[in-house]
Amino acid sequence: MLAYVLLIIGLALLLKGADLLVDGATSLGKRLHVSDLVIGLTVVAFGTSAPELFVNLVASARGNTDIAIYNVVGSNIANILLILGVAAVLFPLAVGKGTVWREIPFSFLAALVLGLMANDRLIDGGPGSAVTRSDGLVLLLFFCIFLYYSVSIAGRVEGIAEHTPQKQRSIARSIVLVVAGLAALSVGGNWIVGAAVRIAQRLGVSESLIGLTVVAVGTSLPELATSAVAALKKNAEIAVGNVVGSNIFNVFFVLGVSATIRPLPFAPAGNRDIVVVVVASLLLFLFMFTGKRRSLDRWEGVVFLVAYVSYVGYSIVER
Repeated sequence: MLAYVLLIIGLALLLKGADLLVDGATSLGKRLHVSDLVIGLTVVAFGTSAPELFVNLVASARGNTDIAIYNVVGSNIANILLILGVAAVLFPLAVGKGTVWREIPFSFLAALVLGLMANDRLIDGGPGSAVTRSDGLVLLLFFCIFLYYSVSIAGRVEGIAEHTPQKQRSIARSIVLVVAGLAALSVGGNWIVGAAVRIAQRLGVSESLIGLTVVAVGTSLPELATSAVAALKKNAEIAVGNVVGSNIFNVFFVLGVSATIRPLPFAPAGNRDIVVVVVASLLLFLFMFTGKRRSLDRWEGVVFLVAYVSYVGYSIVER
């Protein structure tokens, strides 16, 4: 029972920590005269992926590599199938050409790169597969390219300022909020990983299943909140861009940092989950050309939700 309580409290700490971190960092950025656009594309994007990052940092440091890698894979699946599914049902998501031809393909590329890096044995015939430290550095290089691209297009993206906290605080208070946020994220990450391991042991299931489902959905709650609010405000670019950007961030930065700390062994059975990420990313791209062009319609959102429920059900039965 204690493990479940710690898991819930840990998730609450993660969400509050991410909120405090974004609030403090945004206020600090305003004090330093950083534009809302750049803050929205960097600080706020980091904040929504901070739960995944801190869970992975703790899992990598503890050697719970299954949780580290499957938290990212599960989060990316949930981001597309669950979160975009919910957002599209709330309001059809029409996006611009840039999102269709650049951001979504970049997310698809991230899934492919992860699949290639996690399958050394299939590619070179080696003794085992893992996302190694050198792979992690390559992923971080990809992230730097993506970050440069995001900042370079900041002026052409509409609606970011609406989703950027506007309150400006003193520098001292902003720093306190950042430190408090980091502390909450660290404690929450520790409790979640510890609780997830104990729950997996008690239920007799793999850590990978807990990472793919409970931990992944829990750490994706900030993306769900952001995309749902953006959809209700009819700001489709933010709703879709938040999810696509988070998926890119999760693979290139979160996994990049995690693998640099400790190589992440990868079992061949996990290829099924990576295939789901790749197919979901491809389906998102293809849905931009069905029905109303460059739009994720309500019926497509329903398809995503049905696919996610089916995937989770199958994963539970198989594992």
